[in-house]
Amino acid sequence: MTIVDWVEAIAAMLAAGLLAGFAGGLFGIGGGFVVVPALFFVLPLLGGSAAELAHVAIGTSLATIVATSLRSVHAHAKRGAVDFEMLRSWAPWIVLGVGGGVLLAARVPGAGLAIIFGSGVTLMALHFLFPLFGGRQLATEMPGGAARAGIAGGLGAFSSLLGIGGGTIAIIVMTLCGKSIHRAIATASGIGAIIAVPGAVGFVAIGLGAPGLPYGSLGFVNVPAALVVTSTTLISAPWGVAAAHALSPLLLRRVFGLYLVAIGILMIGNGLRA
Repeated sequence: MTIVDWVEAIAAMLAAGLLAGFAGGLFGIGGGFVVVPALFFVLPLLGGSAAELAHVAIGTSLATIVATSLRSVHAHAKRGAVDFEMLRSWAPWIVLGVGGGVLLAARVPGAGLAIIFGSGVTLMALHFLFPLFGGRQLATEMPGGAARAGIAGGLGAFSSLLGIGGGTIAIIVMTLCGKSIHRAIATASGIGAIIAVPGAVGFVAIGLGAPGLPYGSLGFVNVPAALVVTSTTLISAPWGVAAAHALSPLLLRRVFGLYLVAIGILMIGNGLRA
């Protein structure tokens, strides 16, 4: 790699980290919707095979979400907005789902994983552009028993396949069950950490010994990229938290939704061409 390659890669990853941290704090998401596509285009500067690119981008995104989510949940907790009891009761099922998602990712080729990411992102864009459940309440308490296991497990599996923190789905479920939007966003930040820790460990494990990994990769987690992105997510996550508590995010939601549509189409196209 040349010095120019390093400068370009680091600058792009720093910018992605700033956007991911802000989005994580504002919307209660882990930032993977920003980090994965950024890494998809930056990681080739670090070398490696295109066949492993999607796996490394998703695994590295999960690694960055650990710091983003913990920073966000800490900032929300200082405001007394995090439902830690829900996090404790959902955590075992989420972790089981993450394990299943990682095992599935190990069997999906890189092109297929890019298509899965693009499809998932496009689906999530609908929530930001057309919040069908906005203002509705279907229950007065969170689901328990088999319903909780199914929702939490599915959330973990879906999120680990996409390299995201699962905040969007978690917020929908919580608001439908009577949680305020601010409490839902705050608690979703904690869910991101529960997903990201076993997810990142899993992508390291399934990628050990894989050929053609970018420079600095440990399994399917690229350590230099994770460190650079994380350095700026820690700075910008509190900005998003402050905005979430101070502003009406309607316009921001729609702008972010349009961004997700564009990224979804781009990633699906890349997967199909591969």
